[in-house]
Amino acid sequence: MATEASVKPAHAPGSGAHELRASQGSYYRHALPVRVLHWINFAALCILLMSGLQIFNAHPVLNWGRSSYTGSAAFFELANGFPSWLTLPGGRWLAMGRRWHLFFAWVLVGNGLIYVIYSIASRHLAHDLAPTRSDWRSIGRSVVDHLRLRHPRGAAARRYNVLQKLTYLFVIFGLLPFVILMGWALSPRLDSVVPGWVDIVGGRQSARTLHFIAAWALVAFVLVHVFEVLISGVFNNLRSMVTGRYSVESEHADERR
Repeated sequence: MATEASVKPAHAPGSGAHELRASQGSYYRHALPVRVLHWINFAALCILLMSGLQIFNAHPVLNWGRSSYTGSAAFFELANGFPSWLTLPGGRWLAMGRRWHLFFAWVLVGNGLIYVIYSIASRHLAHDLAPTRSDWRSIGRSVVDHLRLRHPRGAAARRYNVLQKLTYLFVIFGLLPFVILMGWALSPRLDSVVPGWVDIVGGRQSARTLHFIAAWALVAFVLVHVFEVLISGVFNNLRSMVTGRYSVESEHADERR
């Protein structure tokens, strides 16, 4: 959701000299609402993961179908569950784990809705995340750059590449809504609002399995995101998400060294 920057346009109207100066130095990269929403999102996701693991430990088995008592073989089984240091609020307190999980799930939903509304109203979604024709043509080059851990400098560093755009759009409008929907399928009160819809995914146990898989896909996204932050300049990236200021290195930095 609010895991990416609210990026300003790479070039402002003006002379070529002005554009050269704009390709390096410091600029205001993250708007205050994006920074606040980002950190709320991060905290909510961490607590959701840890409280979710505590809930899972009460029945560390994944099944497919409507019930886990059908006699069918388990889809996945973790004999001893996850270690206690990975769980919240700790121990095997299932009821409290569910309360924590449900509360922060609503925090995530509310935070996500605010982010989407803000992104539409501020034109962040249209200007920064919607791929352009040029972006589509650069997919191959972007893949190679990522595999070689090569990061842009100058004006190119002031905007998202096509893989970033597509990944953020998939997480915001695909993966996160799917995780939330499968979580709702596990609540008798919520899934009774539209009776029978859980059967579309195979039943409540199927929804639990899909929720578990999608949650770990989200964890994988976060780990890759953190890895990119670390290798592309951890101090610069963290400062930009705290103060909003981001330093852009000149495209010719290697030539001066």
